[in-house]
Amino acid sequence: MIGLAHFLTVAAMVFAIGLYGLLTKRTVVGILMSIELMLNAVNINLIAFSRFITPDVLTGQVFVIFTIAVAAAEVAIGLAMVFRVYRDRNTVHAARLNEMRW
Repeated sequence: MIGLAHFLTVAAMVFAIGLYGLLTKRTVVGILMSIELMLNAVNINLIAFSRFITPDVLTGQVFVIFTIAVAAAEVAIGLAMVFRVYRDRNTVHAARLNEMRW
């Protein structure tokens, strides 16, 4: 039987992978993907707690829907910014983008 601890372990591993990617990636696209992994770990936690603590109430699932909507908007805005920065500076390396003056 898969219990709450199993879901929390998977979510912790996904969050750790996202945090590692956030701290080690040099490109903005890699950093955005790492942030998305961390958000997905939060979504796994929300669903797991909702399923095991209050199985009759869909509160966790509703929060996950809102989180997915916010993440989709974040990706759209982030990629638009990446395209604009690449067009202006010809690079997407985060270390080379230390000044954001246009």
